[in-house]
Amino acid sequence: MDPTTDNAAPTGDPAAARVALEALRAEIAKAVVGQDPAVTGLVVALLCRGHVLLEGVPGVAKTLLIRSLAAALELDTKRVQFTPDLMPSDVTGSLVYDARTAEFSFQPGPVFTNLLLADEINRTPPKTQSSLLEAMEERQVTVDGTPRALPDPFLVAATQNPVEYEGTYPLPEAQLDRFLLKLTIPLPSRQDEIDVLTRHAQGFDPRDLRAAGVRPVATAADLEAARRAVAATTVSPEITAYVVDVCRATRESPSLTLGVSPRGATALLATARAWAWLTGRDYVIPDDVKALALPTLRHRIQLRPEAEMEGVTADSVINAVLSHVPVPR
Repeated sequence: MDPTTDNAAPTGDPAAARVALEALRAEIAKAVVGQDPAVTGLVVALLCRGHVLLEGVPGVAKTLLIRSLAAALELDTKRVQFTPDLMPSDVTGSLVYDARTAEFSFQPGPVFTNLLLADEINRTPPKTQSSLLEAMEERQVTVDGTPRALPDPFLVAATQNPVEYEGTYPLPEAQLDRFLLKLTIPLPSRQDEIDVLTRHAQGFDPRDLRAAGVRPVATAADLEAARRAVAATTVSPEITAYVVDVCRATRESPSLTLGVSPRGATALLATARAWAWLTGRDYVIPDDVKALALPTLRHRIQLRPEAEMEGVTADSVINAVLSHVPVPR
């Protein structure tokens, strides 16, 4: 499939698209065990044209998850291992001199794909980290003054290790705010880990998804039909006010030095709409906002040092806000 042709005239039935996207969980489960919340988060990000920050220790199948999602959606995917010596042009591409024609031609970088896995993004210096900002925000890359459009759909799934900070460059708040969701990838339960080892004992090869039975169950056309349906999902004035009240409450929390910005409120409204549509409704309810509050907001707030020392976490602050802000009826 050529991803650049996905901007054609609108096609696809929203109801059929919902069924296709719901089938992703079962299809990805053929390769990845027990990560349904992460799969749902990635689908929500695709519906909202957003990007995802995946946080988890090494070895919890973050790369396999992205590859499986791309295979089930019949999308192109590339992986970049971020290292201290990685240059911006290694991500975006560069001009290459062709001796035969005596001209410079553009050599696209790995960012020209549908699903880009930016592995260990916090291991590369800020200059290279920022090379992704234009791609994430504008869906284009500018090299030598010439903007070049990226394929659609386009999603950056960046990973970072939460336990090893030596030699890392923490993402600044402005860049964290560009990620629609921050998903935590937990260690599997005992039974899930047994299932993983059983599959490997039976010959499962994570490098061969086709042999594992992963097949395309949805297409870019389904995704586009779903996006149109999400955009038509009704949001009442009461729900809009509820989202604003939740985000404003974080700015007044004594545990925080930085609360959720208006961009974060917009993101929460968008993810709640996508979740409402995925669950079969054409209108948003307060439970949709609550369901997406943690992954949408946890990376957009900053704890006070004394609160961190007392064991306060971003998730606990957001949960406290949700329990105190009045819910519309």
